[in-house]
Amino acid sequence: MSTRERHGLLGRVPKAPPVRRRLGLFAVRERELPVRRAPGTPVAEAAGLSVRLGGRRVLDDVSLTAHAGEVVALVGPNGAGKSTLLAALAADLPSEAGGVRIDGRPAGSWTAGELALRRAVLPQAAVLSFPFPVAEVVRMGRAPWSGTARADEDDAAVAAAMEATEITAFADRPFSALSGGERARVALARVLAQRAPLLLLDEPTAALDLRHQELVLGICRERSRAGDAVVVVLHDLGLAAAYADRAVVLRGGRIAAAGPPAEVFTGGLLGEVYRQPVEVFPHPRTGVPLVVPARDL
Repeated sequence: MSTRERHGLLGRVPKAPPVRRRLGLFAVRERELPVRRAPGTPVAEAAGLSVRLGGRRVLDDVSLTAHAGEVVALVGPNGAGKSTLLAALAADLPSEAGGVRIDGRPAGSWTAGELALRRAVLPQAAVLSFPFPVAEVVRMGRAPWSGTARADEDDAAVAAAMEATEITAFADRPFSALSGGERARVALARVLAQRAPLLLLDEPTAALDLRHQELVLGICRERSRAGDAVVVVLHDLGLAAAYADRAVVLRGGRIAAAGPPAEVFTGGLLGEVYRQPVEVFPHPRTGVPLVVPARDL
């Protein structure tokens, strides 16, 4: 074929206008939006899950279901597998065996965008390389909704999340200038603004003062009452007992016990799991279990 003929053929191929071609590069794929599930419906399910990290099996044949309308607290000593289980439920870690289902389907069957609409993840540490203003950090949580029918909720979702976490007063401050506790609350606000029906929170209270610890767990309770499923890693057994509908005690990568905190939190079990004698007694007014180390002072 001659050069002229090739040019003639190419000339008959219609070319998209430059603007259309640029838009095509960033076009939003059609995504299946999540719908509100009835209370008690499984939202995230791990079945026979085993995860190996660094040559060590960190989770060993773990099965867990988080339902719409409940708060599940993952508790246990350091290295028990709590954060690994949370990351696996988020489909952020590959499994050696078993699998994870989110919103009724295998996690791998969702596109990245569809998965981001269904689960919001708060890692242990929030790190940003650039000094974004607080309000912009929170707005990042709305990215999965871009181009969808619910994108018009962005401003309201951001404002509500900032008010709930009490960070509205420093909306214009750079994230890098905040204290550790303030950063933790901003990171949580980003997750809340995402408005996913599954919240996966890894130690959200670790850097917080007494007031804001209660505030964060109160938010978890409110979200569950609105129909979301909340799975939260906690070291404070008192918070877990007060706010969780179900506590899952992990030890050595396995589930040692699971159920309502009032049933699961016993001195014998916790003392064995934590290798520290503890005392468990009911609060005199509410009856909620109080867990304290046994001290001979």
